[in-house]
Amino acid sequence: MSRLLGVGRDLVRDTLKRHLHRRFAKAKLTALEYIAIDGISVRKGHKYLTLVMDLKSGKLVFVGDGRGADSLKPFRERLKRSRARIRVVATDMSAAYIGSVLEYLPGVAVVPDHFHVLKLMNGRPTELRRKLHRELRDKMGEGVLKGSRWILLKNPENLNQERQEHECLQEALEANEPLAKACYLKEELRQLWDQANKAAATVYLEQWINSALASGLGPLAKMGKTMARYRTGLLAWYDHPISSGPMEGINNKIKTLKRQASGYRDQEFFKLRMLGIHETRYTLTG
Repeated sequence: MSRLLGVGRDLVRDTLKRHLHRRFAKAKLTALEYIAIDGISVRKGHKYLTLVMDLKSGKLVFVGDGRGADSLKPFRERLKRSRARIRVVATDMSAAYIGSVLEYLPGVAVVPDHFHVLKLMNGRPTELRRKLHRELRDKMGEGVLKGSRWILLKNPENLNQERQEHECLQEALEANEPLAKACYLKEELRQLWDQANKAAATVYLEQWINSALASGLGPLAKMGKTMARYRTGLLAWYDHPISSGPMEGINNKIKTLKRQASGYRDQEFFKLRMLGIHETRYTLTG
C-alpha cells in the first residue's frame, strides 16, 4: 500500500489506526447477551491477550492485556456504563475469568466450554501413562507403552484399523488397570453432553465424579474435584447450549494476521486490527 501511494509505511499505519480506532475502539455493548471469554498467546515469553466475543454477531468487542481477572477490568467498566444485560458467558476453565464473572455479574450463567473440559481430561491418561511407563519399563520391556500416547488421546471411532491401533490400545490398557480406568473415564466424560435432559445429566455427572474420586488415582481424583467445583456451570449448558468454540475461528484469523505482518511492533494497532478482524477476508490460493 505504501509503495502504491508513494508514502511511508508509518503514514499508512497511522491512517489505518485512526480509522480502526474510530470504528471499533468504542464499540457499543448495549445489545450484548451471550459472550465468550478466552485468552490467546501473542508472543513468546507468556505474553497473552484476553478476548471477549459477542456470540450473536461473531464480533470481538474487547481485547485486553494479560490473562488474569485484571485484564477484564476495562471491559467491566464499559459494560457497567452500557447497562447491557448479559445472560450467559462461555469461557474456558480459567478460575480467573470465571471468578471475575461471578463477582461482577452476579446471577449470570457461566458455561465452561466442553472442548476445554475434554482437553483437560485428555491429559490425565497421558500423565498416568508416563508414570506407568517408568514403572513397567523394567518389568515388561521398553515397548509396552511406548508410542501409545496419541492412541490414548484418540477417540475410539478415529482409531486406524490398518495400523492396528485398536490392538495397540488394547495392549496398552491390559498392561495396567489404572491406565484402563483413565481411558474409560475419559470416554464416559464425553457423554456428559449427550444426555436426554438436565436432570439426567445431573445424575450422570454425579456418578462420574464419584467414580473419579473412588479410582484411587491422583490425576483422576484431581479431575473429579475439578468437575465437582464446576458442577453448576457444566450443567448450565443444558439451559444455555453455547460454547466458546467460535472463538477458535477468531484465534486462527489472528494467527494468520500476525504471520502475514511478521509481527506487530505497535501493540495498540495490533489490538485494533483484532477488533476489526470479523471483516477480514483472505484470498484463496492454489
